[in-house]
Amino acid sequence: RHGWRGILRNLTILAYTDQLMRLRFVIQLLAFLVPSLTLGAGHAADNTFETTLGNGMRVVVREDHRAPTAVQMVWYRVGSMDEHDGVTGVAHVTEHMMFKGTPRIGPGEFNRRVAALGGRDNAFTSTDYTAYFQQVPASQLKTVMGLEADRMRHLTLDPAGYSKEIQVIMEERRMRTDDQSSARVYEAMNAVVWQAHPYRRPIIGWMSDLEQMTVQDVRDWYRRWYAPNNAILVVVGDVSHQQVFDWARQTYGAIPARALPERKQYEEPVQAGGRQLEVKAPADLPLLIMAWKAPRLNDPRKDVDPYALEMLAQILDGHEAARLPAALVREQQVAVSVDASYDATHRGPGLFLLQSSPRPGHSVAELEQSIRAVLADVAKNGVTAQELKRARSQLQSSEIYKKDSVMGQAMEIGMLETLGYGWQSSTLMLDRLNQVTESDVQRVAQSYFTDDQLTMARLVPQPLDAAELAARAKRAESVQAGGRH
Repeated sequence: RHGWRGILRNLTILAYTDQLMRLRFVIQLLAFLVPSLTLGAGHAADNTFETTLGNGMRVVVREDHRAPTAVQMVWYRVGSMDEHDGVTGVAHVTEHMMFKGTPRIGPGEFNRRVAALGGRDNAFTSTDYTAYFQQVPASQLKTVMGLEADRMRHLTLDPAGYSKEIQVIMEERRMRTDDQSSARVYEAMNAVVWQAHPYRRPIIGWMSDLEQMTVQDVRDWYRRWYAPNNAILVVVGDVSHQQVFDWARQTYGAIPARALPERKQYEEPVQAGGRQLEVKAPADLPLLIMAWKAPRLNDPRKDVDPYALEMLAQILDGHEAARLPAALVREQQVAVSVDASYDATHRGPGLFLLQSSPRPGHSVAELEQSIRAVLADVAKNGVTAQELKRARSQLQSSEIYKKDSVMGQAMEIGMLETLGYGWQSSTLMLDRLNQVTESDVQRVAQSYFTDDQLTMARLVPQPLDAAELAARAKRAESVQAGGRH
């Protein structure tokens, strides 16, 4: 829930065996019982190696010989923020089409070949980047490197295949956004929070743009951005870095670099007053989202406020006894759920988000008042040393069980590299989080939670009839049956 570390933690949990789940519980228990637990660098610098191919492609390899497996990830420095009005969603559509074949590999064959090797694969698109990954037995790494390099250069982009896939994507939008009341609120809120910055556009795209998109739009996007000098190769696992470097030169190194478009810098106008919006959608409960403008991490060595805000998010909602759930869910019982999140690692500006639904019998206004009271208390009285210790121990323990996953390590390296921080900054960031003081947390609570920087979105529940419920179920089945890979 709290930035990229929360994403890594969730991905790591998905990959755990029962034995590792038990290990995770022991680590969490130790972190709880010993709040002063400290985490070393894990010798990441000793087993991580990097090079740059002749065509400009960055390669980062981390040797981890604890299990005979390897993860390959290719990260492209392009996401939905690089789109323009009229073709929103094209980054995500291109991600889908990357599984539709090349002259050498037919539609759907990529997934079948990875599965036949005993592996798994997938991809994801964000505002800031697009990434593709395979986890395979280490002995099969060279094979998947060849497969990935093939589609970096030779994607077919067949019009017939595109016509089918765009229908799947539109159904995906209906199911994941149009049919989900909270997703509709977030989408509408982003369009209000950001006026000039491209973060205002949904990653999946506006439906009208998807309906009018053509296969040529995807071809243009692919040719513009899918180049080795716009990509980073990350490999983590039971490998020799020199061997991986050699394979990278044989596969990706054969692809010529291309001139990349100039990237424009977007400056969001200063918000000079609070903003509010209301979304009416079928739902059982109301929803309140409060979003404050917050800084991104520009310089990991010098910045202070982003680290303090991350610690504040952890103190507010890092565990069941944290301030917000303790006050709103258990003591006052005005909320059924509450969530705080903040991510400073972006290409663009940041937000500090609070989301909550009121308990039946309580209003959104009561809920807002209770949230404001918790924030005001932090601003006035600060946080305790024990709260800060517990927040540190949780972040440290998440680092420990992230290291047990080659996927978690690859995700961290890829994100830090793609966003321009460098994989070496991981230890630095953790050290800087450990240096956050109670006064730092109190200061950011006083500085950033002003009404002039606040956008408030409310979901007003509407009834949902049986016919619409049945239609939604049918759409969900359609998307699951026609998924891309």
